[in-house]
Amino acid sequence: MDIVGGTYKVNEGFDWSKDCQNGSTIGGNNVAKEREADVEHVLTGVSGTFEDSIEKDVEDLSDTALIYNVSDSPPIHLSIIFGFQQALLSLSGNLTVSLLIAEVICAETDEEIKAKLLGTTLFMSGVTTLLMTFVGTRLPLFQGAAGDYVIPLLVMVAIDKDRCDLDPELVTRSQEEALLANETIDMIAIKRPIVMTNIQSLQGSLILAGLIHCLIGSTGLVGILLRFIGPVTIVPAILLIGIYIVRATVTFAKVQWGISFMTCAISLILALYMSKLKLPFPVWTRKHGCYITRYPFHQMFAILIAILIGWAVCGILTVTDVIADDKNSTSYYTRTDARSHILTTAKWFYFPYPGQFGPIDFSVSVFLGFMIATFTSILDSIGDYYACASMCRVPPPPSHAVNRGIAIEGFCSAIAGLLGCGHATTTYGGNIGAIGVTRVSSRHVFFVTGMIYVIFGIIGKISAVFICIPYPVLGGALITMFGMFTGVVLSNLKVIDLSSSRNLAIIGTAIFAGLMVPYWIETFPKELQTGNAKADEIFKILLGNPNMFGGVLACILDNTVPGTIEERGIATWQNVDDPENTTYVEGPEIYTPPLTARMRKSKILRFIPFLPDPTT
Repeated sequence: MDIVGGTYKVNEGFDWSKDCQNGSTIGGNNVAKEREADVEHVLTGVSGTFEDSIEKDVEDLSDTALIYNVSDSPPIHLSIIFGFQQALLSLSGNLTVSLLIAEVICAETDEEIKAKLLGTTLFMSGVTTLLMTFVGTRLPLFQGAAGDYVIPLLVMVAIDKDRCDLDPELVTRSQEEALLANETIDMIAIKRPIVMTNIQSLQGSLILAGLIHCLIGSTGLVGILLRFIGPVTIVPAILLIGIYIVRATVTFAKVQWGISFMTCAISLILALYMSKLKLPFPVWTRKHGCYITRYPFHQMFAILIAILIGWAVCGILTVTDVIADDKNSTSYYTRTDARSHILTTAKWFYFPYPGQFGPIDFSVSVFLGFMIATFTSILDSIGDYYACASMCRVPPPPSHAVNRGIAIEGFCSAIAGLLGCGHATTTYGGNIGAIGVTRVSSRHVFFVTGMIYVIFGIIGKISAVFICIPYPVLGGALITMFGMFTGVVLSNLKVIDLSSSRNLAIIGTAIFAGLMVPYWIETFPKELQTGNAKADEIFKILLGNPNMFGGVLACILDNTVPGTIEERGIATWQNVDDPENTTYVEGPEIYTPPLTARMRKSKILRFIPFLPDPTT
């Protein structure tokens, strides 16, 4: 969640009357055509605008208008460049969530299952992005794998530490059969039934959670939620996610701590220490030919560059045999060839389909965990909708657009469950930030991004390449990503009154209890006895989920302890539109879904929460 509420003032450098004269229309292509001189200076592979003879710094870019507005259509070659850039920015997040799901279902060593999971994740990210961009909110938003849904699964892993253990008798029998056949025992094949059972239980639970998610959006219940949930509730709930995810990060980083910290350090150096530095970059334009300009592309791709450098270092250590070729060694998965066989075994083309992991099952405990994640995901996405609108210089999304966006996310989450992703989809805030740097907010660019992800998901070899990234490199990237995530969550505290003892007590108590109770459940699981095994399992999942327990406690306290809406920060969230401090480059018509003129005038639309009311 980058921004929740707030306003965005268009810079004085944008002349509304000048850009809209001579027949230009709001959101039309004429505005873009008047800026062709600027567009010719868009970097090849890295986007940005430059005046005819002056190289602009990033600070200067903040004083110019957007190159392309939300409804503009850039030329196809520029759309591909911009779309590919947005795809790369979100790739690491999708990869991370997919690998965490693989660990939860006991498939951490099953490269075939991991490749299918990642391919399905990439495919669904593309499909959801396409639907969100042209049917949902109609803002330039990328939809990727939701990390919120991993937390309840990690809780189950922590409580049931023996979930992946094989039956000793089965292992003995398999060893005897392999010995008689003079073959090597395939432990992955023996473990496959456990993996499939785990995936199937996630599928049914996610389908039902996704349908409820969709129902919340399509019926307009989102507005009711926002009356009771504010920053004092959100900060402890989502902060506990960042704290708890540390356990999963250790799984990857502990393989080789040196490389993990090196990867983390490189990303921080590029993103923070070198944030003011603009590196030389060769550019060719028809007007000026070849010349050197400066642009902070290293900051935009800090995590990806760090991953590539870490991967290269692991390759050197592999070639020189510094890392032993011993599967029993802790550092074995530092080697770049540890899982290289998946490159040859993976299919060139693989289309995800329902039932690819077998018949769908259901787990009550998993479903309850997913429902908690659903509420945090909804609130996270709403904040991103407003942030995107501010970044694109358009009015805040009306209620029908928000409802439609949440409904699309829920619908696609149910489809993700049907295909077997193991997680839902949600809005990625990082791609919104990239719009501010690239100055390109066209929804057509995100259409290209969605298509790129669909292609990534279908071509199996691409997923196989990503699966081969060494574990410590992923661990280092996770340290940076979740570190930034935690910092962004804490930034929401600025809208509440931090001098209020009420707020400090609620937030502190929620965080402390959110860490304490799950620790008790994990350390002493047998102490919780209700007399019913199924009830015990459900209570352990609920109480062992840190963001669920801490978030619910914070919500109860925030709504029962006396306090003004200004003190609680809810007033700031609700006051998302200040006409005196906001200038928009496009109007609210960008949120209108593709309907015929006759349908738009139908009075029936007044009773459909996710469609615009023709009477307003």
